Amino acid sequence: MIPFEKESLDSKSGRALIVHPDMASLSQSALEHRLAEAEGLARAIGLVATASQYFSVRQPKPATLFGSGQVDQIGKMMAEHSATILIVDGSLSAIQQRNLEEKLDVKVIDRTGLILEIFGARAATAEGRLQVELAHLDYQAGRLVRSWTHLERQRGGFGFLGGPGETQIESDRRMIRDRMAKLRKDLAHLRKTRALHRERRQRAPWPVIALVGYTNAGKSTLFNRLTGADVFAEDLLFATLDPTMREFSLPGYDKAILSDTVGFVSDLPTQLVAAFRATLEEVTAADVVVHVRDISHEATDEQARDVRQILADLGVSEEAGEGPPVIEAWNKIDRIDPEDPAYARIMPPLPENTCAISAETGAGVDILVNLIAKTLSEGYKCEKIRIAASDGRRMAWLHENGRVLSSDQQADELILAVEMSPRNWGRYHALD
Repeated sequence: MIPFEKESLDSKSGRALIVHPDMASLSQSALEHRLAEAEGLARAIGLVATASQYFSVRQPKPATLFGSGQVDQIGKMMAEHSATILIVDGSLSAIQQRNLEEKLDVKVIDRTGLILEIFGARAATAEGRLQVELAHLDYQAGRLVRSWTHLERQRGGFGFLGGPGETQIESDRRMIRDRMAKLRKDLAHLRKTRALHRERRQRAPWPVIALVGYTNAGKSTLFNRLTGADVFAEDLLFATLDPTMREFSLPGYDKAILSDTVGFVSDLPTQLVAAFRATLEEVTAADVVVHVRDISHEATDEQARDVRQILADLGVSEEAGEGPPVIEAWNKIDRIDPEDPAYARIMPPLPENTCAISAETGAGVDILVNLIAKTLSEGYKCEKIRIAASDGRRMAWLHENGRVLSSDQQADELILAVEMSPRNWGRYHALD
């Protein structure tokens, strides 16, 4: 295992200053939302956000991202608030991160590194840990010269080429490449196993419903209410990391499978998207996707756009006609004051395939369940078929995979009216 001592945050005593480099001229409210989210990310890893500030960065400086005056101002804020960690709510190059650390004499971490820290702390399964380690190594690969203290020690040998430590750096890079290759191999094996499990579920008659949404939208709370499970659900960003599946009751079905997935966030690190692709592929294989939104959040529309973009990247887009149908569950209606102008938004009529709920109190959840069942049945076809009265195997298959609406016996035959999905009709007609 390659060490990450210098990269790990001291979450027990870490006092952090958060700065956001505004390079897109965001509105005041958007900037406040970004800072609030960054503070939530810091809390999720146990850091204390002592203060936060945004800086307008029209022309990013290659050396430090921020201008020299802004760096001085950040240094004064660090001293004023006794902060030992600087969180930059944006992407830093290895050089920028190193230069900021040298100028400010504090630990500096960017948004990607912070999210990786959270994922590293939350991964509970073997697959989750492998995915996080792969993402972390990918992130670390370009930061060797900055982050590892032992790299300044030159290894034995003549060392005619390059400067001090170059051979050691190359050795460590090779260690990283070898470790990443092994991780990819292990994940490829797990991906095949997951694909086999998915194929087995698809052969079964039970529909799979996937919960997706922005982090802290209330997916796990809704998951627990529908399934009676006790999945960790707290008011924290990325409270859920490893996907969980449980069965739950759905009208018209013997049972259904509900899948809780990792929450999305704006500017989700590309390393994580790549490492977690196998897990996120579970969403594309679902029969229905439920997009859980925190409708009480002031930036709910921006969060929804981020989720839709990530879903589209995964191949789930209703506009493009790709992937399973998507339902929106507008959650946390209990947090909206009836006197608030935003309350009118959750009053009927709501947009199509949308319902307002409170996973915390249970309000509207029964409407959501019925909407899921209705969405599943859309596109189902009803056919009349004849089977031998003695063909118990085929009769059992029809009951397991569809809905037998009527049955009429004539001589030694049964005439059945059966409703099933197009996929199951294809499987039925392929039966011997």
